[in-house]
Amino acid sequence: MAEKTATIDKTTAAEAVEILSGNEAIARGAWEAGVKLAAAYPGTPSTEILESLAEYEGVYCEWSPNEKVAMEVGIGSSVGGGRALVCMKHVGLNVAADPFFSSSYVGVEAGLVIISADDPGTHSSQDEQDNRNYAKFARVPLLEPADSGEAKDFTVAAYDLSERFDTPVLLRTTTRTSHSKSLVSLGERAMFEPVTKLKRDWNKYSMMPANARVRHPLVEQRVLDLAEYAEACEFNRVEMGDPKVGIITSGVVYGYAREAIPGASFLKLGMVYPLPRKLIADFRSKVDKLYVVEESDPFLEEAIRVMGIEIDGGKDLNTLLGELSARSIAESLSQAGTPGVNQDLLGDVGSEAADLPGRPPTFCPGCSHRGVFVTLRKLRVFVSGDIGCYGMGALPPYDATHASTCMGASISMAHGLAKALDPPEENGKANLRNKEVGIIGDSTFMHSGITSLMDVVYNGGNTVNIIVDNDTTAMTGGQEHPGTGKTLMGNPATSVDIPALCKAIGVKRIVHVDPYDLEELERVLREELAASEVSVVIAKAPCVLQFKVRKPIYQVDAELCIGCKLCLKAGCGALNLIEDSEGENKVEIDVGDCAGCGVCSQLCKEEAISQIAVAEGKGSR
Repeated sequence: MAEKTATIDKTTAAEAVEILSGNEAIARGAWEAGVKLAAAYPGTPSTEILESLAEYEGVYCEWSPNEKVAMEVGIGSSVGGGRALVCMKHVGLNVAADPFFSSSYVGVEAGLVIISADDPGTHSSQDEQDNRNYAKFARVPLLEPADSGEAKDFTVAAYDLSERFDTPVLLRTTTRTSHSKSLVSLGERAMFEPVTKLKRDWNKYSMMPANARVRHPLVEQRVLDLAEYAEACEFNRVEMGDPKVGIITSGVVYGYAREAIPGASFLKLGMVYPLPRKLIADFRSKVDKLYVVEESDPFLEEAIRVMGIEIDGGKDLNTLLGELSARSIAESLSQAGTPGVNQDLLGDVGSEAADLPGRPPTFCPGCSHRGVFVTLRKLRVFVSGDIGCYGMGALPPYDATHASTCMGASISMAHGLAKALDPPEENGKANLRNKEVGIIGDSTFMHSGITSLMDVVYNGGNTVNIIVDNDTTAMTGGQEHPGTGKTLMGNPATSVDIPALCKAIGVKRIVHVDPYDLEELERVLREELAASEVSVVIAKAPCVLQFKVRKPIYQVDAELCIGCKLCLKAGCGALNLIEDSEGENKVEIDVGDCAGCGVCSQLCKEEAISQIAVAEGKGSR
């Protein structure tokens, strides 16, 4: 594979600096690198990369059904001769792992860069796995920018690295680098000759066992070559300060450590796999004490110790859990007796304010998921949940989801639960508490729920599976998916017909229900729970936030309200419990928040909540 030769498009004004988020900077870097194709599945904190890149001319961008498909699309573009970008959050790389590992053996025809947006602290994820380990596992180079400027520059450079060494390149960000903003120098777009024919190289691009055995030694030699390259590459740099203290660090933690101990000497690693042994050993020889400061796993620390290089402190000082900060690093180094720690970070930050009300996440006012979970709580069934807004059904006041692990697992876990449960004794009455219900959103169903449902049908399951279809990928901001009828780039697309798909899989019981009609919803669910075969209940209503759904709003008649709080079981942010002038509890509805869904009115036994015939004030939208 030859490195691609680029010309620079001078038609774009480039001598400029902008303040961009890390995600926006990666998008800019991909555009400047001449990327031809970008594919992803939405996942915080990576989502905005493709949303930003889709605004640039000359790049084909797509939301794929899941990360595995996105990875395969990217490999196809690379093998075909077009530079490709594939983006996902950290757990998405688990889904894409099969083609990702194979791509290491295949190599590239044109540059291939994979973004893994990790989430230390689990701000929006089910775990905080450290995907630096994937680079070592797959034997591919790993870059880790510290800020938005590096995010753009590293993305551009990653394509040259990919083509020079015939390898995919993994670029790791974290939630902080993805979403924080800093200065970015803008450049022009690299232009390449049009791709007009496909190159055939069966030995390289077909990973049959015989070919894989030939490719493996090349992969191992590539790691050695990359390690040699890392010794003097642009991504790694030594910043000598006080030789009493040396810090090895990378990514966003570099900025924290710089603030925590500003006068220290630093070895900032931008290429964190493979590591430059000679550079690290040389730095070690110049400092009295050496500390490795990194978030999550001791990835750098363990590799450096294996090299036989002495370290005076690592994860024994800084936690494996959550995020680090300038303060936490200053405190840990100070406790270790390290000189030069920023004393301003060691002062008392004060106690937390008392009596502040909690602000748990909840459904938007008018969300169609609300009625579903109110009903599931009432039925007291065992609910296997999934990843999406409806994950909040596990929280008060619903407390209606009892298990959830990963994308697409709701249906298959419910099936496993049912198979593990012994049937009731003959003529015994089934207890609804032991009836399994899987609940999944439309985008997650497209992602990895289809094969789960196929498994239930194929293996004779009899679970009830609810698809809450709000016509978008809501939790990550309202992205398109194969069921919405539109692509990321705004083009009309064939929409997957979910009922027809379920029927094609072999589901015979497919029921549609209005998720706002609690009585009908309960009737349908009781009927399906009593059935002896698998069923799918489709609760379809548009996302009120994405589609700005507003109906005539509701009001509370204070004379009829007895303060029983039954309506508050809807968990709606538009409902407020107040104390009237006589000291009695009453509920009021914020007209600015009410979306007119009517769930609260159906819960009220006193008929104190009614719809305003003509919406007034802020509620009239």
